[in-house]
Amino acid sequence: MRKAALIVGAGSGISASFARVLTEAGYGVALASRSAGGRADGIGAALKLECDATDPESVTRMFSRLDAEFPPLDVALYNPSYRTSGALTELEPEQVRRSLDVTAFGAFLVAQQAARRMLARGGGCILFTGASASVKGYARSAPFAMGKFALRGLAQSMARELAPQNIHVAHFVIDGAVRGAGQPEPAGQPESLLDPDAIARTYLHVVQQPRSAWTWEVELRPWVEKF
Repeated sequence: MRKAALIVGAGSGISASFARVLTEAGYGVALASRSAGGRADGIGAALKLECDATDPESVTRMFSRLDAEFPPLDVALYNPSYRTSGALTELEPEQVRRSLDVTAFGAFLVAQQAARRMLARGGGCILFTGASASVKGYARSAPFAMGKFALRGLAQSMARELAPQNIHVAHFVIDGAVRGAGQPEPAGQPESLLDPDAIARTYLHVVQQPRSAWTWEVELRPWVEKF
């Protein structure tokens, strides 16, 4: 195994598609989820890890295991998010805190550990999955917007700090619903949802960009999506 990647946030959509694309490109993939196996089952990965991304100690343990069992990381993707919605005056504070912890604080914890290792080895690529809410705050969706705005700010700040040290940081605005088992394409509306395989191929394209022409942010939306 010559190249190694970590995907935090296991699921059948973007994470699964990116794992397959990376494997086809010659990467060994470590896939992290909250419970051992869990939603990572059925997704091809060289290593499956248990990690609560909101817990600093859990993240540290995950990276310690990576250090012991996996080659140095070339790529890390942070994919989790947590959505709670409702009228601003009726939101439960603990649910809001959870949304911020999963969407933004966990991203910081994982990125910090990945960046330390990539700085030591002289380069790497750190990716973040954003959403429409990264740039647009919708009514009754303040917690999700808060988390995704924070994630985008983290990515932008990291890109400016780490690019001169050969670490490519990129944020992806996924502007629309992603097609999957729980989100089938509406009848009579072909390609009206984002294809997770197409998203994954775009992620890989960014990973493979020459450093003379890096991008820090990409927006992806289906052709019928309003923006």
